[in-house]
Amino acid sequence: MFKEWRHRRAVQRVKPGDGRPLKRFRWWQMFTRALFHLRLMSDDGRQTVYVDVRHQKQSSNGHVKAHLYLDGRHHAESRVPAVFPVQGGTVEVRASNFGLKRCHYVTAGGAEFQLVPDTASAEGRRAHLDRAHPALSRLIGSLSVMMLVIGLVLLILQLVEQVTRDPEGLAQYVGTFTSPADLPGWGNAVLGLVTVAASTERALRLRYSRLLDGGAG
Repeated sequence: MFKEWRHRRAVQRVKPGDGRPLKRFRWWQMFTRALFHLRLMSDDGRQTVYVDVRHQKQSSNGHVKAHLYLDGRHHAESRVPAVFPVQGGTVEVRASNFGLKRCHYVTAGGAEFQLVPDTASAEGRRAHLDRAHPALSRLIGSLSVMMLVIGLVLLILQLVEQVTRDPEGLAQYVGTFTSPADLPGWGNAVLGLVTVAASTERALRLRYSRLLDGGAG
């Protein structure tokens, strides 16, 4: 019930577009813009749906906006998470601190299809790597998960050490705990950069885990 209510709220946030043409993706926008598309069958034949998200262009209240284009013309806009009604279903867009975690067309019957990233975008280049070098792509994906797991484990160890440090607090019931991995300040900084890079790589594939990627953000 809560999911349906959230879905209806997202649909109500959609505002009509102004009909402006979709601008081409430029190479310098790789890490500030996401552009996806999908061809759908409409009553008049084929129709191309585009989703354009500018990560750095936020609304006055700090929300990232998603823009929907139909056949290259601005049709609607909404802050994310966004749900755009289209022919035969909806287009759902969700963002994380590292990019997009969802950009899917959901049919009225519940089938889901991920939109295709523009070839010039960071997401499109990552998808090309996956097609051209699948073994390397899987290795990079596995390394990203491994880095996030290591970062999460070290974070938990440090938190447990902090909460059991006070002898008059939790330590009197469970004892004190000393983390076996005591990283210096620069080590924590490097770990933070690595985990951000790992979550960014996963966002390029629209992968997101609240436990792993949420902890990195």
